[in-house]
Amino acid sequence: MSRVKILGEEILYKGWSTLKKYTISYIRRDGREETHTREIYNSGDGAAAMLYNPSEKKILLIRQFRLAAFVNGHPDGFIYECCAGMLDDLHPTQAMIKEIEEETGYRVREVHKIYEAFVTPGAHMEKIHIYTAAYDDSMKVHAGGGDTREQEDIELVEFDYGQIPELLTSGQIIDAKTNILLQWAWRELIEK
Repeated sequence: MSRVKILGEEILYKGWSTLKKYTISYIRRDGREETHTREIYNSGDGAAAMLYNPSEKKILLIRQFRLAAFVNGHPDGFIYECCAGMLDDLHPTQAMIKEIEEETGYRVREVHKIYEAFVTPGAHMEKIHIYTAAYDDSMKVHAGGGDTREQEDIELVEFDYGQIPELLTSGQIIDAKTNILLQWAWRELIEK
């Protein structure tokens, strides 16, 4: 028997993402029943990848403006991230390969999924499919920088494997998915 039953849902806003208000019946562990009301955002699921160049011992991150970071106090709103994007009705693997080429200009041969995770499960439905992908100069098909139709303006930044610990410990990387993938890189690329 489920402890949760959806009693109702109402669309509060529909634009780039959708904001819905849900009313649920919730049975506590002690058996008492409560009614909860929560607002949940849904902008779709996404995918993210740590790109690494094994022969040159480098990782590739992107740097771009993020309004949410800016309005929440980040000095200029430009943050480092791993390559990522929304699924847009594609299989996560297809979406990730498309985003890598669009954002970085590299046409990778394959991506390797390491797990899935909810980003902010208390308020957002988004689930991120997390990948890794090797790249090298032979895969470069264009300059990268994102899709201008999507108003993307992306800078590509390579870091040496040896810089990964400092990227993690300095507070320079404030994007959660990137911090998670940097931990993978520290464990799998440096410590092996």
